[in-house]
Amino acid sequence: MSPSVPLIDLTSWFDGTGRERVAAEVDRALRESGFLLITGHGVPDELRARVRSRAREFFALPAEVKRRYAVTVGGRGWLPPGVEANGYAEGTETPPDLKESYSVGADAAVGVPEVDEFWFQPNVWPSEVPEFAAASREYMARMRQLSDELLTVFAAALGLPADHFTRHTGHPTYTFNINWYPALNRVGAPEPGQFRIGPHTDFGTVTVLDRQAGVGGLQVCTSDGEWVDAPFDPAAFTVNIGDLMARWTGDRWRSTRHRVLPPSADAPDEDLVSLIFFYETDHDARITSLAPPLGRTAYPEVVASEYLRGKLDAITVAP
Repeated sequence: MSPSVPLIDLTSWFDGTGRERVAAEVDRALRESGFLLITGHGVPDELRARVRSRAREFFALPAEVKRRYAVTVGGRGWLPPGVEANGYAEGTETPPDLKESYSVGADAAVGVPEVDEFWFQPNVWPSEVPEFAAASREYMARMRQLSDELLTVFAAALGLPADHFTRHTGHPTYTFNINWYPALNRVGAPEPGQFRIGPHTDFGTVTVLDRQAGVGGLQVCTSDGEWVDAPFDPAAFTVNIGDLMARWTGDRWRSTRHRVLPPSADAPDEDLVSLIFFYETDHDARITSLAPPLGRTAYPEVVASEYLRGKLDAITVAP
């Protein structure tokens, strides 16, 4: 296992036999890498496989059918090729990312129209794949539960009250993106500087990724600026924190740059599907950096939804 992305078994956290050890391992991983792999998470392999299978059914539909569900970044439905370029979040103009996505998320309205119309939009499900909705809803429920548990681990890692983070996730915003990375023989040779997902950091509190191994797969940027292939374990989720959590901890923890390599001529038939759960907070949570000795950077307080909206706007490719 790469020392830059450690593997941590959560079994002893859940059964109570090694909570301090697990919390210390998570703290070290987030300080040194910003990424970790977790096993012992309790999410059934069958559910993960079922969601991926239903997603593949959708992505295999003709383009004219998928267009019925087309949206831009921040919408609920199909993100076609060409609408997103994650490198823009770093101020780098890049060609659009070589992917398609299906995007859903939190849909329990709070009763404030200007909030609900963006953060709690009704989810849209393709009638052509009738089992897609049920599988995805079950997966999102599992991911929210796991993400709150991870936030509880985070609090323990910092010696804070167990609900230090979860007191701000009573009615959270979150997005579930299913990314399809088509094969080289479908999309053609990448343009210069083009990736399946361009270099970026995530924006929220914690991201839980179920990915497939591939030649054109995930890379993580080390603290020395070196790009390394992220290790893979089929039983594990890949977990990382986003900019909001790094800010919350006063930069004790790293929101780490990462990217997904373009399709490779060495594997022209390789196509991959990733299940990505981006967790955030209540839309109106006020995020204040932890003071020293835990934190080392004192950022101005921000409202979570305002901060995140700016980040999402940055990666949207204008039509």
